[in-house]
Amino acid sequence: MTTTRRKTSTTTGRGAVTSRNHTPAATGARAAVAAGAEAVDPADLPVRPGEEPWTAVEVAEVHAELNGELVRLRDEIDAAEAAITGLMRDSNDGAGDDQVDAGTKNINRESELALANNARDMLDQTERALLRLEGVGFGVCESCGQAVGKARLQAFPRATLCVSCKAKQERR
Repeated sequence: MTTTRRKTSTTTGRGAVTSRNHTPAATGARAAVAAGAEAVDPADLPVRPGEEPWTAVEVAEVHAELNGELVRLRDEIDAAEAAITGLMRDSNDGAGDDQVDAGTKNINRESELALANNARDMLDQTERALLRLEGVGFGVCESCGQAVGKARLQAFPRATLCVSCKAKQERR
């Protein structure tokens, strides 16, 4: 069994996984994964006018895609953490490096940190989408309360805003 430490951001209120050494017992997204797609009633998922209702097969496909993303993102985070560890270890033995070499090492380290942080954010979004799918709120726009749209969710299961609310957000 491993433990997960969470670093909580005071500005967003979201947690970001900072270590993968602990897995809490069947909480959060892990409980949703354990419940499986069978726990979701497709009739409970909202659709936009003109869209066909969700089917059990479509829900299972979205669920499987989100689970696949969890695995991929965890692997990506593991690889990025290993790369960051290597870059941090190598940054101290640069005695005699010229400015270009030192700058390259800094750029590589910052790039790996950015990739790891992006993967952590996507992992958080994916876990949240699984929780919403198996709980309450999947397919409902967090801004206006209308249906996000079945087609949009099939293309991007982590979506939490409908197209019009997302467009408004991006214009700001």
